[in-house]
Amino acid sequence: MRIAVCPGSFDPVTNGHVDIFERSSKMFDQLIVAVFHNPNKKPLFAMEERVEMLKMATAHIPNIRVDAFSGLLNEYVLQQQSTIIVRGLRALSDFEYEFQRALLIKKVEPAIETVFMMTNSEYSFVSSSGIKELAKFGGSVSSFVPPCVEKKLFARMREA
Repeated sequence: MRIAVCPGSFDPVTNGHVDIFERSSKMFDQLIVAVFHNPNKKPLFAMEERVEMLKMATAHIPNIRVDAFSGLLNEYVLQQQSTIIVRGLRALSDFEYEFQRALLIKKVEPAIETVFMMTNSEYSFVSSSGIKELAKFGGSVSSFVPPCVEKKLFARMREA
């Protein structure tokens, strides 16, 4: 069984993320979408909320499993009986950052390969941080996030 891991903070999940999940899920027997704790970021949503939104946003993809983890990605990937990481790219700046990370992981764990997938051009400018900023000021995010995420995003903004 070919298992791949697609890690990210997904705060919140966007249609660009879902595009990568849909397309990469066709390449593997199972795709694990893994929400990870990034100590360098202060998330808007708790890890459990992000997992819940991902489960709703990917319910139509039969071979996806949503999980959460904290710690080293290379260790998590091996724990999942995988040696493949899927990373979505929007622009050259994403590639530079992800390429350096992939090389570091490869040095630490030579068995792990990173697969880069370009997002669909209609989502190339969409980022979770941009979505949060747009929502904060009352802008429409309906074409950028799944409906379940839009609802939770605006509910969270009303709480703030």
